Amino acid sequence: MSTFPAPPGECVVVDLLLVGAGPVGLYGAYYAGVRGLSVAVIDSLPEPGGQVAAMYPEKPIYDIAGFPSILGRELVDNLVEQAGRYDPVYLLGEQALGLSAERREGRDRWQVTTSAGRVVDCGAVVVTGGIGTFTPRPLPAGEELLGRGLSYFVPSLAEYAGQDVVVVGGGDSACDWVLALVPIARSVTLVHRRKAFRAHAATVDAVHASGARVLTDAQVTAIRGRDAVEAVEIRTADGAEVLPAQRVVAALGFLADLGPLRGWNLEMHDNRHIVVDPTMASSVPGVFAAGDITDYPGKVRLIAVGFGEVATAVNNAAVHLDPDAQLFPGHSTDAAPVPAPVA
Repeated sequence: MSTFPAPPGECVVVDLLLVGAGPVGLYGAYYAGVRGLSVAVIDSLPEPGGQVAAMYPEKPIYDIAGFPSILGRELVDNLVEQAGRYDPVYLLGEQALGLSAERREGRDRWQVTTSAGRVVDCGAVVVTGGIGTFTPRPLPAGEELLGRGLSYFVPSLAEYAGQDVVVVGGGDSACDWVLALVPIARSVTLVHRRKAFRAHAATVDAVHASGARVLTDAQVTAIRGRDAVEAVEIRTADGAEVLPAQRVVAALGFLADLGPLRGWNLEMHDNRHIVVDPTMASSVPGVFAAGDITDYPGKVRLIAVGFGEVATAVNNAAVHLDPDAQLFPGHSTDAAPVPAPVA
C-alpha cells in the first residue's frame, strides 16, 4: 500500500471517492475494484484502519464472519491487502472539506477539496467515516514529546518490548493496552485520575491481576526528557512520584466530529448520522454512505453490517456512474483470478 505520491494541491481524478479508511471504507475500496472503478480513499488519520487501528489494533474481534477471532491490526492488514489488488489511491492524513458539483458532458462531477489543498474530482462519493473525524484528547503535560516516546495509540507492540511504559487513562483502550504490553514490556504502570474505571469490570479485574502497577486518584503532571521520554512525574493522594519511563501511552479517549461533512447539505439524523435509503443513497444524488455514520429504521452499528452496506453503496454508485451497468456484480467465484500486485 502506498499513499498518493503527488504533492499537496495536485488534482486526483477517479470514478469514486471513499471518505473514511476504516474497515468499511477499505472493503469499499475492494468492491470498487471489483466493479472496475478507479477509487481514492481519504482519511484524516495517517494510517488506514480508522478506530480499529487507532484504538484497539491488538484486541481480538469476534464478530467478523469467517474468523472466530481476529486481532484488529490483522483485520486491517487483510482488508488493505484485499483492496490492494485493485491499486486504490490513499490520501492519508488529509481531511475532506468542501463538496461542490460541476456539470460536464451531461453528468455531474464532484469536486472534494482536502485539507492538503488538493481537489479530488470524482463521479460519486461514498462516505464511510464511522463517527467522523476523531482526534485524541490531549495529555495536559508533555505534548512536546509527542512522537518521541509519547503516543496516543500503539501501532506496533514490538517497539515497546523491554521498555518502561506508563499508560494514562481509565477506559477500555487504556486497559487493553496494559494487558497487551505487560507480557513484553519491562514494566507497565497504569495512571488514572479517578478510583472508578470506565472500562468493562472484567477487563479492570484482568489489569489488577496482570502484574501491572495501578495508580488511581493520580495524574501525570510532567514528562521529563529532552529528545525523548525519560521519566514521568505523577501526583497521587500520597504526594509526588517520579517513574522511569521510555514510553507513555495517553489513552484518554477521542473527540469525534463530523466537521465539514455538516456543510455538505446531507439530510442528517440527530446531527450525527447521514440518513440513507435502501440503496445507501443520501439526500444528495451521487453521494452515498455506509457504516456507523448512516441512519435508517432498524440500523445496527456493527462492522459486519457496514461491510454489506458498503457493497450495496458501491454497486449502486456504479449504476449512478453508468445507468446501463448491471446492479448485481456477479459472484466472485465466477470472475477470473486477479493477479497479485507486483512488490
